[in-house]
Amino acid sequence: MLALEHHIDTLGAGVGLVQPQYATWDEPLVLRNGVAFGPITLAYETYGTLSPARDNGVLVMHALSGDAHVAGRHQITDRKPGWWDALIGPGRALDTDHYFVVCANVLGGCQGSTGPWSIDPHTDRPYGMRFPQVTIGDMVRAQMRLLDRLQINTLHAAIGGSMGGMQVLDLVINYPHRVRQAILLATAARHGAQQIAWNHIGREAIMRDPNWRNGDYYAGPPPADGLAVARMIGHVTYLSEERLERRFGRDLQDPDGTQFAVESYLNYQGNGFVKRFDANSYIRITDALDRFDASTGYTSLVEALGNAQARFLVASFDSDWLYPPQNSEALVAALDAAGRDWEYVRLPSILGHDAFLLEHEQLTPLVAQALASL
Repeated sequence: MLALEHHIDTLGAGVGLVQPQYATWDEPLVLRNGVAFGPITLAYETYGTLSPARDNGVLVMHALSGDAHVAGRHQITDRKPGWWDALIGPGRALDTDHYFVVCANVLGGCQGSTGPWSIDPHTDRPYGMRFPQVTIGDMVRAQMRLLDRLQINTLHAAIGGSMGGMQVLDLVINYPHRVRQAILLATAARHGAQQIAWNHIGREAIMRDPNWRNGDYYAGPPPADGLAVARMIGHVTYLSEERLERRFGRDLQDPDGTQFAVESYLNYQGNGFVKRFDANSYIRITDALDRFDASTGYTSLVEALGNAQARFLVASFDSDWLYPPQNSEALVAALDAAGRDWEYVRLPSILGHDAFLLEHEQLTPLVAQALASL
């Protein structure tokens, strides 16, 4: 077992400069609906060194608006490092002196992996809404191809929050021999009506934008207004009321009193999002989220989890109202009924759903201990 003290040093230099990588397969991927789709490309990044036994791999599975760039910087001038940089690197929770960390942009994404923005080789035009409706399971299946190419048969661990946690669930249930430890943060075995409702509003905002044109907007202006509104709606669900009150309250953004500070903040979030994300990807990915059910193909969630072989660490955050602790507790009850090896932690935080991305000081010892305990 690795010494925990070595893992919880979060002040190291990190992984430094990194380069995106790409894996392409001409052979079609058979999706869960039976459709053979291809060719496909996955954008991915790796950190650390794969052991001679190829048994120290840790797969990070990202959330809705995430991507493969989870740590380090592509250029020295980058304003920010990868989205989970504080947890990855020498001496950090995912210690790259000991683990080989992999993160891939999901199938259907827009950060280098094949998605609606990609060129359909049969038409020489972007797929748009002709891109198939992929599932969380299809995203996982594509990543299993990547592990095959990297010659990683069994992962030391897979970790993910929110949609990433759903991918981890699909992985441990449907590819049980491929992972020894599952770390699930702020996630659920399936969406309830409220979660589906928020995503529906976001999709409607995009599709009602006159520039959406049924998804065929790549030759002209994109549905930027609709996507910005979708992002603003989604972003509010990631934050707790206490966090919003502490940060903004009823403060005004300007002396004229024409705009509240929270309005300006949401406009900034929406406008920034449209510069890096594709509206059709947003539609396809949120639909995959809503349709995900970890028990699909089984008589119950308990039976599905009975197929898993991994140990489980499940963590929720008490101010998360998008994926509230009850979601995690229902999952833990099913794990217990299935006779799985599990640990559950409910963490205090005022950060809402975003806590799984930001509560580094709480997550570092928790994740490090879980990885070191195998």
